[in-house]
Amino acid sequence: MQDRLFRALVWLRVVLIVNAVTLNIYRYDNFHHPYLGTGIVAVMVVWTVFATWAYAAPSRRVPALLCADLLITLAALISSPLVKGETFNASVPGFWVAAALIAWAIHWQFVGGLVAAALVSACDLLIRDGVSQTNYGNVFLLMIAAPIVGYLCGSLQRMAAERAAAEHAAAVEQERARLARAVHDGVLQVLALVQRKGAEIGGEGAELGRLAGDQEQALRSLIRQQDALVEETVAAETDLVAELEKLGTRRPPRVQVATPGEAIRLPAHVTSELTDAVKACLDNVARHVGEEAPAWVLLEDMGGSVIVTVRDEGPGIPEGRLDSASSEGRLGVSASIKGRLEDLGGRADLFTAPDQGVEWELSVPSGRPLASGP
Repeated sequence: MQDRLFRALVWLRVVLIVNAVTLNIYRYDNFHHPYLGTGIVAVMVVWTVFATWAYAAPSRRVPALLCADLLITLAALISSPLVKGETFNASVPGFWVAAALIAWAIHWQFVGGLVAAALVSACDLLIRDGVSQTNYGNVFLLMIAAPIVGYLCGSLQRMAAERAAAEHAAAVEQERARLARAVHDGVLQVLALVQRKGAEIGGEGAELGRLAGDQEQALRSLIRQQDALVEETVAAETDLVAELEKLGTRRPPRVQVATPGEAIRLPAHVTSELTDAVKACLDNVARHVGEEAPAWVLLEDMGGSVIVTVRDEGPGIPEGRLDSASSEGRLGVSASIKGRLEDLGGRADLFTAPDQGVEWELSVPSGRPLASGP
């Protein structure tokens, strides 16, 4: 945020120096010492160019630069009686002094703006032979405006830092959920299978199942605790039709896939996440209905969105079972299916009833115009 504020100050410096040069040319006849006045204006121009370069890099924004900026501003201000005489009206730098004030306000915020304004105001009053209503008004504005600008700069920088922290936390949370889904779809399911089969085998198999169960719980705990953010590279578009048709050879369960006759190209990460959500639905069919149970996958292109329907003919899901599983830390439906679709800006709708099977309707935006009617 501070970088942005200093970039904005560059344009203000340009406007202020153009204004100062123009006014001094217009009031050139006010100079008692024209050569000295011209030299001071030239120094102001050179310093403006140098300051524009110097403030551009954070590494150069050291206290020495800001102090030099203010000292040159004060020197230009103090030179006014020498250049224009004791009874001068407008100072040589004029509004150009605001650049140094705002630089201090950006860097040192409220305190910086207040100190810089106090020094400039004191110099402005000391070089005049009297305090007029206009001079008082100028000083009053400086003493009010500079600290307020400093306060606002500080507030903006704190807000930017808080927003960055919140965005980082949200990204970490998203990554945690994505990794949890990936682990659930692979490692956790294998460990759960080993635990179940080991108990059925008995003997050493039972001990192996117990160890697998312990590791499953430890891995679930690790998923909840991890907070590392891994950058994910989004590749080019891929064909969703081709990816879903690969599921037609999937065993178990016995899957029939129906897709449109043409490709549906989506960003690679969208295709990957949507396909993984469909696989999670099919895994649930194999686990809860049977490895030989039939399942159907239907893909529809609606133009502005794509809809994938996954259906089986199993016993359905008892009411309240999903909420209970989620509260127990089981991430199957809540993370592997619903979480994936929510991350993509879509939704996953579940339709089920006793002895009438389960139907999932997964929809995601395609980023393309809506399909037109006939």
